[in-house]
Amino acid sequence: MNIQVNGRSIEFPKNEATIAELLESYHIQKKISVVEHNKEIVKKTDYEHTKLADGDHLEIVHFVGGG
Repeated sequence: MNIQVNGRSIEFPKNEATIAELLESYHIQKKISVVEHNKEIVKKTDYEHTKLADGDHLEIVHFVGGG
């Protein structure tokens, strides 16, 4: 499946994947991330149930600690 993540086209190998699975593939914890799926902010509680489809657009913002 081909999707757009932060403006870049990627080929995600799993059809009918969820946002949670995509975040897991990038090693991003859901508690420190915000995801916009097709221009709609997705609640963290919905990451496990929100399925991705070919052509979807996602913006992922995650926070990194440090100093």
